[in-house]
Amino acid sequence: MAQNFNTDYPSMDDLRNKAMKRMPRFAFEYLDGGCNEDVSLKRNTSDIQKVQLQPRYLRNEGISSIKTKVLGMEFDAPFGIAPVGLQGLMWPNAPQILAKAAHQHNIPFILSTVTTMDIEKASELTEGNAWFQLYNPAEDALRDDIINRAEAAGCPVLVLLCDVPTFGYRPRDFRNGLALPPKMSVTNILQILGKPTWAFNTLKYGQPTFETLKPYTPEGLNLKQLGQFMDKTFSGRLNEERIKPIRDKWKGKLVLKGVASEQDAQDAIRLGFDGIIVSNHGGRQLDAAESTINSLQSIAEKYGDQIEVMMDSGLRSGPDIARAMASGAKFTFMGRSFLYGCGALGNKGGDHTIGMLKTQFKQVMDQLCCEKVEDLSKHLIK
Repeated sequence: MAQNFNTDYPSMDDLRNKAMKRMPRFAFEYLDGGCNEDVSLKRNTSDIQKVQLQPRYLRNEGISSIKTKVLGMEFDAPFGIAPVGLQGLMWPNAPQILAKAAHQHNIPFILSTVTTMDIEKASELTEGNAWFQLYNPAEDALRDDIINRAEAAGCPVLVLLCDVPTFGYRPRDFRNGLALPPKMSVTNILQILGKPTWAFNTLKYGQPTFETLKPYTPEGLNLKQLGQFMDKTFSGRLNEERIKPIRDKWKGKLVLKGVASEQDAQDAIRLGFDGIIVSNHGGRQLDAAESTINSLQSIAEKYGDQIEVMMDSGLRSGPDIARAMASGAKFTFMGRSFLYGCGALGNKGGDHTIGMLKTQFKQVMDQLCCEKVEDLSKHLIK
């Protein structure tokens, strides 16, 4: 069993339920919800759980290893921490907690442009190993400056986000005042008063803000003005014209996140990406979207030998990670899962969640009698 694994919380449901009790409702619902009627959110997980794996008991020749290589780097497990916006809203100091834990466990941590820790701090906590996800600015000068900062910080991988041409329709966020522009209601304040640990830690670490964007944000903006600034400054639309100068400028590994079709995968190869992350933004953008595991299977089968194919969205456990890897993923990422851990266990949440997932995944590998992660596809029941 992995070190620092707390057996009082042996499943993701345990962490989710504990987090729900410790977080203000508006913060938990921002983390937990999808878009529209949550159809895509639920389909992601249910379709992953339909994947079946077959053990080979009489071929058990050695001890299994969960170490994995992707983009020329070796990690201690085949999963990493996906970029999530406003992490510090959901649990104070969450990105710092997760970056430290990821570095300790030798798994990748991806920093979002719109989370509550800046590039430089992420680099410090991971000793230059944090990946950076760019939410594309409308102005070239701002884009180039952020990329220069990521390069100076030593980020080995730049992740471009392509699946947010518009913000998803999220009824909970509208009700809770977390749409753009955000607002803080009396109801939200009462929710905060009912969660003293969250409130105390927010006072300790400060009100969450978009730390990477601070140098570009005019001082003294109220919430409405901040929303207008964000809407004007950033454009989620990504196309070939916007990608080419980034590919020319960035010397490290370049990954496209949000790929959901064979056509976009083919374009990513043509445009010189080193990897893609098959994703539908955790079911938060398009409720009519295909599940990620179904998208992955067709994309990996057709293009897996031409580009590194990774996946996020819908993964909740070690068996889920194994299912995705057997279905063609070279690597996986999770977002909500690690924030459930922070919400449940605070500073110990990142360490615990990674340890729990490692333990679960290793048990699957041992039970299948699969020695290497790259051999999981041989155990897939088609």
